[in-house]
Amino acid sequence: MPNTTVALIGYGYWGPNLLRNYMELAGAEVKWVCDSRPERLEKAIARYPSIVSTTDLKVVLGDPDVDAILIATPIGTHYAVAMEALHAGKHVFVEKPMAMTVGECDEMCRAAEERGLTLMVGHTFVYSPPVRLVKSIIDSGELGDVRFITCSRVNLGLHSKEVSVVWDLAPHDLSILAYWLGETPLSVQAMGRSCIIDGIPDVAFLNVRYASGIIAELEVSWLSPVKLRRTVIVGSKKMLMYDDTESVEKVKIFDQGVDYKDPETFGEFQLSYRTGGIYSPRVENTEPLFVEAAHFIDCVANGTTPLTDGASGRLVVAALEAAQASLDAGAKNPDERRGRVERRRRAREE
Repeated sequence: MPNTTVALIGYGYWGPNLLRNYMELAGAEVKWVCDSRPERLEKAIARYPSIVSTTDLKVVLGDPDVDAILIATPIGTHYAVAMEALHAGKHVFVEKPMAMTVGECDEMCRAAEERGLTLMVGHTFVYSPPVRLVKSIIDSGELGDVRFITCSRVNLGLHSKEVSVVWDLAPHDLSILAYWLGETPLSVQAMGRSCIIDGIPDVAFLNVRYASGIIAELEVSWLSPVKLRRTVIVGSKKMLMYDDTESVEKVKIFDQGVDYKDPETFGEFQLSYRTGGIYSPRVENTEPLFVEAAHFIDCVANGTTPLTDGASGRLVVAALEAAQASLDAGAKNPDERRGRVERRRRAREE
């Protein structure tokens, strides 16, 4: 089977990571790297001299040798670039979040389906070995019924002038929860604050409720003295902690919990606290981005549906839109709300 020829659009913060993995991937051939900034292209070519560079997207899309486009441009441009690529007959991989609105996601999905093209979203953590291990543990029933989940994804920086911390960091945990639970959020409420750049929340707390009764709380922030990537799942039988910053024991299972016993008389209720052992299962050490890249190439080559397809990308954007609406509703005054809306509009146009 011939290699899939790909082109990378956007060589900023995340583009170099994509390029590195696709250059090492059997079955893929990177022909182009495209960016509006010549200085960024110089860095790409200095590292990979065999690649052709351009600042003109239309040149790339007009190349009949290119099978697929990798989009790592600013969030506000995802929709426009992806639609151009799909209309040009190219398979599309687009970084998270998929787009800025559910309507844009629907148009992208429709364009891909009508042309029989692969559309995949870069929810990289879904391809992470510890995240996949946790999925298997939940599905096995070892934790019992999942009651609630708490997620902390905080660090110091990188601040964005285009989108809030919700659109930057929350897609990771929203995509992970969708993968683990197989549910669409019933409701999303958010509270945040803009501490550094006025109108751009850099700390936020999201409360997510699911039809099954499960609730999740997400903490995202660019203002923390420590870097945390920690999730706690509380089940009716056991509890689990997933900490992506740990080098070895990324997943720990706690045989701990509380059992309630109805009183047989009018006496006080009884609680039984269970404090059993803790163990950490073995986790494979494979780079999630490489697994994700291999999956995209396989889907393009064989016509299969990606694990993180357009529908899953749409689900995350729908949750982000709900969170944004909640943030806007909680803004201090109408001027602040209008300012946020205007900044998002400019981000889409730039």
